[in-house]
Amino acid sequence: MTSIASPAGRLQTLTALFLTVAMAAVVGTALGFEHIGGYIPCKLCLEQRIPYYAGVPLMALAALSSTLHWPAWVTRGLLVVGGLLMAWGLFLGVKHAGVEWGWWAGPTDCGAVAAPVDTGGKGVLDALNTFVPPACDTAALRVLGLSFAGWNVIASLILAAIAFRGAFGKGEW
Repeated sequence: MTSIASPAGRLQTLTALFLTVAMAAVVGTALGFEHIGGYIPCKLCLEQRIPYYAGVPLMALAALSSTLHWPAWVTRGLLVVGGLLMAWGLFLGVKHAGVEWGWWAGPTDCGAVAAPVDTGGKGVLDALNTFVPPACDTAALRVLGLSFAGWNVIASLILAAIAFRGAFGKGEW
C-alpha cells in the first residue's frame, strides 16, 4: 500500500472512471425503478441516493485530476472521499435493510415523502384518500431475497473497496 502523496497513475485514472460510471449506473437504476417502474421511494430510499449524487461528480473530477496530472494527493484524496461516500452509503443501506427486516425501528416520519399524485381528474382531497405513501419498513420489491436497500449494501461495499484500493494502490497498473 502506498501513501496519499505517492504519484498517481493509470490505476487511479481507471478507478476514477470506473467509479464515475458505476455510481451513475447504481443511482440511475434507482431512478429508473422510480420513474419507469413506478416504485415510489421512501424517505430512507431517497437518503441512500445522496452519496451517489455527490460521488459521481467527485469521481469525474478525480479522473480529470489524474488525466491532467494534478498533484497526486488531489486524485488520491478524491478517491478516498469517494470511498468514504460509499461507506456512508453502506451504512445507510444497512440501516434501511435493518428497518425492513424489523431489526430496529425506522423514522417515524417515513410516510411523509412528497410524491406526485395522480388525481384522475378529481380533486386533491379525493386523491389523498386513495394515495398511500411508501413505508420504510416494507420492501417494495425483493430480488434474490434482497430489497433495494440490500442491493445498495452490496453495491456500496464493492464500490468503497474499489475506491480505497484505487486511492492507496500503486500508480501503475
